Amino acid sequence: MNEDKKEIKLSNKKTSTSLLPNALTILGVCLGLSSIKFALDLNYEMAVLTVGLAAILDTLDGRVARLIKATSKVGKELDSLTDVISFGVAPSFIMYFWSINEVGKFGWLFVLFYIVCCALRLARFNLTTVDENETWKINFFEGIPSPAAAGLVLLPLILSTSNLVEVLNLNDLIQRLNLNNTFNGENTKIVSSVFIIVTSILMVSKIPTYSLKRISIPRRLGSFLLLGIGVYISFLIFFIFEVLFLTGLFYIFLIPISYFHYKHLFNKTSKENLDEEEVEDIL
Repeated sequence: MNEDKKEIKLSNKKTSTSLLPNALTILGVCLGLSSIKFALDLNYEMAVLTVGLAAILDTLDGRVARLIKATSKVGKELDSLTDVISFGVAPSFIMYFWSINEVGKFGWLFVLFYIVCCALRLARFNLTTVDENETWKINFFEGIPSPAAAGLVLLPLILSTSNLVEVLNLNDLIQRLNLNNTFNGENTKIVSSVFIIVTSILMVSKIPTYSLKRISIPRRLGSFLLLGIGVYISFLIFFIFEVLFLTGLFYIFLIPISYFHYKHLFNKTSKENLDEEEVEDIL
C-alpha cells in the first residue's frame, strides 16, 4: 500500500502541466536575448522577428496557465522579469545599435530611460488591483503595456526594413511632400530618439489603453474572427514588415479611442453610483 501511494504522488499531473506556461515564458527570455545577438550581427530583420515571437509567447503563456489552471505567483513574477528583458532591454538595444548610438551619450541615456520606465510600468502593473464594483477596468491597462511599447519603439526600424512605399505606390506622394529623406541619414537617429522617449513616457503614464489580452468575442462572431485572423496571417507571411508597421500605426490610433472609451465608462459608472447614494439618502 505504501508503494502504491508513492507512485500516485510521483504521477501528479498538476505538477507536470504547471511547467508548460513557465516553459513558454523562459522561451520568451531566450528569444529576447537572441534578438540582441541578431542586432549585434546587424541582422535587424531577425532581431525584429524574434521580439515579435516573444510578444506572441507573452500573450499565450498567461492564457495557457489559466486554461490548465496552473497560475502561480512564481509564474507572475517570472513573466514580469521576462517582459523587462524581451520588451525593455532587447528593443532598446536593437534601436541603439541601429541608429540611436549616433546621438552619442544621449543615445545611451535614452536607452536607460526606456528600460527604467519599462521596469516601473511592470512593477505598477503587479501591484494594480481592481475593485469588485469596477470590474470593467480589467479591460484596460494603465499606460501602454511593454509588448506594445516594444513594437512602437521598433517602428522606425520596421519601416526602414519594409517596402511599404513600393507596395502602396507612395513614391509620388512622398516626392510632393518632400519626405524623401525622412528616415535616411541624419533624420533616422532623431526619429528613433523621439519614438523611444515618447514611448517611455506613455508606459509610465496613466493613459488607459485597451487590454487586448482580455478581448471577448460573441460566439456568433467567432467564425468571422477566425476568418480575419487567417487573412491577417496570410498578409503577414507575404508582407511581414509592411503589415507589422501598419499594425503599429493601428495601435497608435487605438490609444485615443481607448482613452475616450475609458472616460465614458468611468463617467457612466460614477453617475450610477451617485444615483444609488441619492436613493439611499431619501430612504
